[in-house]
Amino acid sequence: MLRRFTLAESGAAAELLRGGGVLAYPTEAVFGLGCDPHDRVAFERLFALKQRPSTQGVLLIAAEFAQVERYIELAVVPPGVLRQVRASWPGPHTWIFPRSADVPSWIAGAHAGIALRVTAHEPAAALCRAFGGALVSTSANPHGQPPARMAQTVADYFGDALDGLLDAPLGGRNHPTVIRDALSGAIIRA
Repeated sequence: MLRRFTLAESGAAAELLRGGGVLAYPTEAVFGLGCDPHDRVAFERLFALKQRPSTQGVLLIAAEFAQVERYIELAVVPPGVLRQVRASWPGPHTWIFPRSADVPSWIAGAHAGIALRVTAHEPAAALCRAFGGALVSTSANPHGQPPARMAQTVADYFGDALDGLLDAPLGGRNHPTVIRDALSGAIIRA
């Protein structure tokens, strides 16, 4: 059964994630689907909900740099690039980095890098803080359908197949965050 959580219940929502659950939560522009990135069973359930090819990979969202640092192969990232990225965080900026050995293979799909965002959107950040680390973040919609911008749309899309929904406001952006390659600066998604 779909459990609804308020922002004040972020701790309970995080507990659901730690227990292998898949949760929808608000991001800067749309609702996202998330799970523990190191829980392969939860990740496979998330992809089954989305009906999305597993080769596509997902990004990870966090509340602070320390929650994503372990996923970056820092030895190949020039210090100036890292300073530029860190200056953009927290904020609505997603960067692709060379991935470290700590990135589970299923997270990146067929991609060589890992997409990361340190969000300034408080409901998503509060969830990451309560969880104690970065979370999977992919739009809450079946593959090919429009991303959900309302909690009711999430419920309509997934019903009781989804474990939980953090029902809090979106961040007010009209479009999902831009994704850039950290090393080249190239825009991957505008």
